[in-house]
Amino acid sequence: MEGIHIALKPYVLGTIGGIPLTNTLLTSWVVMALLIGWACWVRLRLRKVPSSASQVLAESLLGSVFSFIAETLESRRLARQLFPIVVTLFLYITLANLIGLLPGVGTIGLWQEAHGERSLVPFLYPVNTDLNVPLALALIAFVVIEYFGLRTLGLRYLTKFVNLRSVLGFVVGIIEFVSEVARIVSFTFRLFGNIFSGKVLLLVLMALVPLFVPAPMMGFEAFVGIIQGAIFALLTLFFTKIAVTDHAEEH
Repeated sequence: MEGIHIALKPYVLGTIGGIPLTNTLLTSWVVMALLIGWACWVRLRLRKVPSSASQVLAESLLGSVFSFIAETLESRRLARQLFPIVVTLFLYITLANLIGLLPGVGTIGLWQEAHGERSLVPFLYPVNTDLNVPLALALIAFVVIEYFGLRTLGLRYLTKFVNLRSVLGFVVGIIEFVSEVARIVSFTFRLFGNIFSGKVLLLVLMALVPLFVPAPMMGFEAFVGIIQGAIFALLTLFFTKIAVTDHAEEH
């Protein structure tokens, strides 16, 4: 399969103040700019009494999502605090995945020559194929989960990790701590693995069967991109629910 080039490391377009500017970082800025611009546009068009079908539909959808989060957490107060985080994670991941499938992303750039070989350095590249991005999102989710656990239960939250009442309790605490940290790895590689493997599959199909097969596969990858955004957001919500639940009171 000559002509297929697959790299785990993002392409560096240049530097800003000594900090490398990669094409995945540039794409991430584009995603954030679109989300911020869309949010500002929606805010300007909002009316206390909905005057358009789009506002009614948006309010219904967001209201349903908020109700689901409130029912899951069993607290509307916590839901109001977690709702913006969960929805933002979903929108960012989903939009980043969909933009990665647009024509020109990964194919428009500059040709550079290194070690006697010419290679294309694209301006834009799928964000979540850069391991740094899923890792950063996983760390954000981890901090959010631990923050809500500590804020809701206080120091009691730490007793599930540090239990000196018995040897068994101490061992269980260690297991709990390891499983908590392991979530960072599972969050990261679930998102990275699905998006990166989909990108590789599309490249291979376009090289082997360039006319017919890639089109339906791109539709499938768009579906996978949306599902991955939903899974990431839902896992953040469910793990937060576990964190804010007082297990001592349950027992």
